[in-house]
Amino acid sequence: MAQFDPRRQPTRFAPHLLTAAAALSVAMLAGKVYQPAIAAEVPELTSEQQASLEARAFATAGAPAGLETPEAVAVQIRRGETLEQAILRTGVAAEDARAVAATLAGANLGDLRAGLKFETAIARPRGGMGDAKLIGLTMRTGPASQVTVSRSFDGALKLRALDEKVTHETVVARGKVGASLAGSAGEFGATAAIIRRAAQALSGKLDIRRDVRGSDDYILVFDRSVTENGRTVGTGDLQYVEIRGQSFYRFKPAGAREFAYFDASGKNMRTTAMRAPLSSFRRVSSNFGVRTHPISGFRKMHQGMDYAAVTGTPVVAPADGVVVEARRWGGYGNWLRIRHANGLESGYGHLSRYASGMRAGQRVSQGQVVAYVGSTGASTGPHLHYEIWRGGRRINPAGIRTSEGTTLAGADLTAFRAEKARIDRIIAAGGERREVAPPVTAVAAQPGLRPARG
Repeated sequence: MAQFDPRRQPTRFAPHLLTAAAALSVAMLAGKVYQPAIAAEVPELTSEQQASLEARAFATAGAPAGLETPEAVAVQIRRGETLEQAILRTGVAAEDARAVAATLAGANLGDLRAGLKFETAIARPRGGMGDAKLIGLTMRTGPASQVTVSRSFDGALKLRALDEKVTHETVVARGKVGASLAGSAGEFGATAAIIRRAAQALSGKLDIRRDVRGSDDYILVFDRSVTENGRTVGTGDLQYVEIRGQSFYRFKPAGAREFAYFDASGKNMRTTAMRAPLSSFRRVSSNFGVRTHPISGFRKMHQGMDYAAVTGTPVVAPADGVVVEARRWGGYGNWLRIRHANGLESGYGHLSRYASGMRAGQRVSQGQVVAYVGSTGASTGPHLHYEIWRGGRRINPAGIRTSEGTTLAGADLTAFRAEKARIDRIIAAGGERREVAPPVTAVAAQPGLRPARG
């Protein structure tokens, strides 16, 4: 299997170049189609051939008579504004804007809501007198699809829908951690969700924030869908992670509700408590024990651990559990308490806000974001106050012993070994690629629509 590097993608022309060049390319094509000496049927162009032809036309053709060279103008529909009104803001005539909006209505795009962005190619009149002309428009209708409106050689508006070819890849991202794992793996298309999953998988053995160094090697294996111009339009879950000699495979045992991560021997690395409720923090600003209170100045017992962190830093559940409280509680400010197995409960104070759905009775999973760091209540600055309770009494969070899950056996172990062998083959090959080429949908030109005159 040939290796590939997802960072190396072929150079593609930007969508607005296609928009601006479409009318010019049609004119070139028309000159060939209507030569009387040609009797053979002209073969249909592929999307790649048409894109190349349009780009060459755009590069060599002059501006329309009396107009400057078309320029790309980005437009966003404002609140309470129609598509026609948004197009009018580019400086084109009302008749022009109305004709383009009517053409797009033929694409059945549904409700064009406020916030939608699209690209236009606008030619301004030379000397600044008169209305501008809309030469083309490109609107993205999905992660890998778009529609364009352009003018044919006779001035008619032509509507075309194009689905980009999408490649489904299993990416093997490997290298040095460098400044951050997110930054290094991001070059391979790894998203923030992939990095969070890696942190969760390693949490029983490593703290990515404190234990991993820039010189450390890493390997991440995950699925992604990427367009032919290199845009990632979707990612799957993390299948494998390896850092500092720790490696874990994603696997779902028979009857399990969700996937978990296992080492090479089939041992579950899921723990009852993670080393910290934050994947990113500046420092432990106060430990469990007697201290001088920063506000009152009195020495008293501090019954938790404080993590100095930036406001808005995600707080994650250290283990599966059920939310008991999510309310304002005196000096704790915004307070959250979660009940876990084995008589343990965790508490979080001074939160800026709660994650969506956090209320009493809500079930949460280990590693799930439950709240965000803040400085509410009696606080001298942004930090997380973290507590662990056992049998109704606060205990030192640093002293919690973590227990690892079970080791796979029988049919589950056999299935795991097969999955492990599959992932190992992908790592050895440097990745895997599966191409899917959606058809190009050509929408007929609208012959009755003409550009505004004048």
